[in-house]
Amino acid sequence: MKTVTRKSPLKPVTERLEARVPLPIKSLIDRAAALEGRSITDYVIATLERHAVKVVHEHEILQLSTADSHAFAQAMIAPPKPNRALKGILSRHAKTVAVQ
Repeated sequence: MKTVTRKSPLKPVTERLEARVPLPIKSLIDRAAALEGRSITDYVIATLERHAVKVVHEHEILQLSTADSHAFAQAMIAPPKPNRALKGILSRHAKTVAVQ
C-alpha cells in the first residue's frame, strides 16, 4: 500500500477581497476589532460571514402568520379551479415558451 506524506497541513482555499472605506468607518472597524481582541482581517471576515449568513437565511426562510399558513395548507389540500385570468396566462405561456 502506497502512503502519501504531506509536509504541511492543507490550507483552505482563499480569495482576496478588497474594499476602500471612508476613514471614519475604518477607524470604527479598527476600534471594534481591538475591543474584541482580533486582527482587523479576522474581525472583518467574522463580521461579514455572520451578516451574510443572516441575510441568506432571511431570504431562504419563508415565515407565515398562522392565518397565512392555514390558507396555504388549505390551498394545497383543495386547490381552487383555474379562473379565466390563470387560463389566459397558461395559454400565453404555452405559446411563448418552448419546452424541449
